[in-house]
Amino acid sequence: MGYDEPGGADVFRAETLAVPECGGDQVLIRVAYAGVNRPDVIQRKGHYPPPPGASHIPGLEISGEVVAAGENVPREMIGQSVCALVTGGGYAEYALAHARHCLTVPRGMSLKEAAAIPETLFTVWHNVFERGWAKSGDTLLVHGGTSGIGTMATMLAKAFDLAVITTAGSDEKCAASKELGADLAINYKTQDFVEEVKDFTEGKGVAVVLDMVSGDYVARNLSCLATEGRHVTIAVLGGAKAEINMVQVMSNRLTLTGSTLRARSDNFKALLADEISGNAWPLFEDGQIRPVMDETFDLADVTKAHQRMEAGEHIGKIVLKVAGG
Repeated sequence: MGYDEPGGADVFRAETLAVPECGGDQVLIRVAYAGVNRPDVIQRKGHYPPPPGASHIPGLEISGEVVAAGENVPREMIGQSVCALVTGGGYAEYALAHARHCLTVPRGMSLKEAAAIPETLFTVWHNVFERGWAKSGDTLLVHGGTSGIGTMATMLAKAFDLAVITTAGSDEKCAASKELGADLAINYKTQDFVEEVKDFTEGKGVAVVLDMVSGDYVARNLSCLATEGRHVTIAVLGGAKAEINMVQVMSNRLTLTGSTLRARSDNFKALLADEISGNAWPLFEDGQIRPVMDETFDLADVTKAHQRMEAGEHIGKIVLKVAGG
C-alpha cells in the first residue's frame, strides 16, 4: 500500500510490485499483520522520509511466516512464525527483514498480537532502560500513557519493579492506564502534571521522563526530575524547540538525551534485539506481558486506521490485517 504524494490519510492507494528478493542477511516474510505507528503517519505527511535503501512503503513492524532467506541466514528460520522490526515495507503482502531483527512468536501468542510489539518494544527498551538507565526502585514518568509506546513502557517498567506515572487526555484513558499497572495516571487537561508528580513523589521527583511531546513540555518535565534524573525524548509532537533553564540542569545534574531508531545501523538493531531476547522477550513468552490491542483494520482500510491514529481515540495498538493474514 503506497501513495503518489504526501498528504492526508486518503492518499493511500493499492500498488502491485515485484516480491522483494533477500539480501544475504535478510529473510522474506509473508506478512500476516502490520502494526500502525505514529511515524507511519508522519511519513505519510512527508515529514519522515525512509532512510537510504529502505522501502518507500510505510510500516515499521510486521508478523508472519518466513518464506525465504538469504545465504547467511540459518535454513531453519524458513517456515518460522516471527515478528520483526523493519525500516519500511510493512504495509505489503511480503516484506524483507534483517534476520537478527526478528523475534520468534511464542506459542499461544497470535500473529495479530505479535505485529503490535516490535516497534514499541525496541523503542522502549532502548530509551527507558539503555539511554534512561532505569532500574528497580526508580519512578518513571510516561506521557501518552495509553499510546502504543505508553502502554508498553508501563508494562515493561512494572515488570522490572519501577513505579510508573502516566499522563493521558481523559479520565477514561487514565483509568485504562491504571488498569495496566500505572501507580498514578494524570489527566493533563484537568490537572497540573508537575504538581501531581511532586505530590506523588513527596517532592523528590522521578528518575526518568519518557517524553514524546517535547516543545514547552521539556521545561515542565525537568521540574519533575529528581536530582541526577534522566530526560529521554523520542518524539516532538508538541514542537522541536524548547527553552530550558541550564542552571536547573547543572545544579540537579540532569541528563537530557533522546534517539530515533529507524535510521540506526543493522548491527545496532541486531545487538538491541539480542538484549531484548535475553531480558524482555521471556516476559512475552510466559504471558506476563501481552500487547494492548485497539482496533484491527484490513490493509485496504489503511485510511481508516490512520484516521483513528490521528484522532487520538485509540488505547494501545492499531494493526492492519494483510491479505492472507
